[in-house]
Amino acid sequence: MFDNLTHRLSAVIKTLKGEARLTDDNIQDALREVRMALLEADVALPVVREFVARIREKAVGQEVVGSLSPGQALVGVVHRELIAIMGGEKAEINLATTPPAVILMAGLQGAGKTTSSGKLAKWLMEQKRKKVLLVSCDTYRPAAIQQLQLLAGQTGADFFPVQSGQRPGEIAAAALDFARKHFHDVMIVDTAGRLAVDTAMMEEISALGALLKPVETLFVVDAMQGQDAVNTAKAFAEALPLTGIVLTKLDGDARGGAALSVLHVTGKPIKFAGIAEKMNGLEAFHPDRMASRILGMGDVLGLIEEAQRGVDREEAEKLARKMKSGKSFDLNDFKAQLQQMKNMGGMGAMMEKLPAQLTQAVQKVKIDDRLMGRTEGIIDAMTPQERTRPDILKASRKRRIAAGAGVTVQEVNRLLAQFEQTQKMMKMMSKGGMAKMLRGMKGMLPGMR
Repeated sequence: MFDNLTHRLSAVIKTLKGEARLTDDNIQDALREVRMALLEADVALPVVREFVARIREKAVGQEVVGSLSPGQALVGVVHRELIAIMGGEKAEINLATTPPAVILMAGLQGAGKTTSSGKLAKWLMEQKRKKVLLVSCDTYRPAAIQQLQLLAGQTGADFFPVQSGQRPGEIAAAALDFARKHFHDVMIVDTAGRLAVDTAMMEEISALGALLKPVETLFVVDAMQGQDAVNTAKAFAEALPLTGIVLTKLDGDARGGAALSVLHVTGKPIKFAGIAEKMNGLEAFHPDRMASRILGMGDVLGLIEEAQRGVDREEAEKLARKMKSGKSFDLNDFKAQLQQMKNMGGMGAMMEKLPAQLTQAVQKVKIDDRLMGRTEGIIDAMTPQERTRPDILKASRKRRIAAGAGVTVQEVNRLLAQFEQTQKMMKMMSKGGMAKMLRGMKGMLPGMR
């Protein structure tokens, strides 16, 4: 996400050296590069023009003080303007109404409305401790209702059953009555999408809005669409009283221009960002953190929050007690660590939130989260004794394990080598050797090679 934009802006910063003051002349080339970087990231042209003009206005005349370089001084200006263009402060979801608080999900077909509805239900249940009812008013797309019901089962949210032949308005009215009678705090309504904006679609969703009087009307937009996403958002903003944006598929978008454009065009804040396919792959949107990630500063706060959500504290404490008692780190512990990492979104998601200086240190490392699943399969093919005593794994045992896991003996050997590195790291950690641990990170886990 934002890879190209991050690299281009980093290169711009390095061109400014040895200046005591930022002037119109010495930042001219830098601003031209900023403009090109934003256009390549598929940021809307009017947004680029305004953004560059604001940077010029704020930067020109600024003193380069203390130990700052001219490039770092410009970074400060760019960082502040990135935050401003994405909304300034984090926009909280509004649930301040008599229950149930109705959240209406709108957007084109394929943008990720149904999946985002399920993710939002999980987020509200875990973060806000709310009782959530999921409702599907999409009577057009095959299996849309069944998909939302499946997601409700995965997240633990309640689902409102739909009778055959019911129209969207009838479903919405019945669901609202059901939510009131069963004391739901929040009712999330998934609406029908189309392949393009059309009159019938807008009339139907406007009628649903008038009936339900939602406290939040969230427009779900696919970040992969680039400037098309902005045009679609503008059309919806004109037809509906939108209160916020859900930006999906940010994990697959190397440009990220929609994140910088959509608020400027609609005037509505981005409230959530979809950063992974799993049900926990939705996070509240923080403009300041996103600006830091774009500029290669990372999102350490986000990484800490992800760890707090994804790590099983009981398992972590059990491992800590084991290490403290002097017992060795075995393959059962190794597998448990892999599962914790998967809960946090995988190695790729963690690396994205690290500052550029750290990611550059391991930039030659190839990250493939699929290797984690294969690694678990290899460990599962071992006997309990082999997992606790990997030293007994000789050639014949390795051949049996490889056949059982459907992999080659070389892959079993690779796993054992990674395990040994991790085992050494754990010993360093138990002795307080954090610096040594960081130097030994490369290749310690599957997915890092």
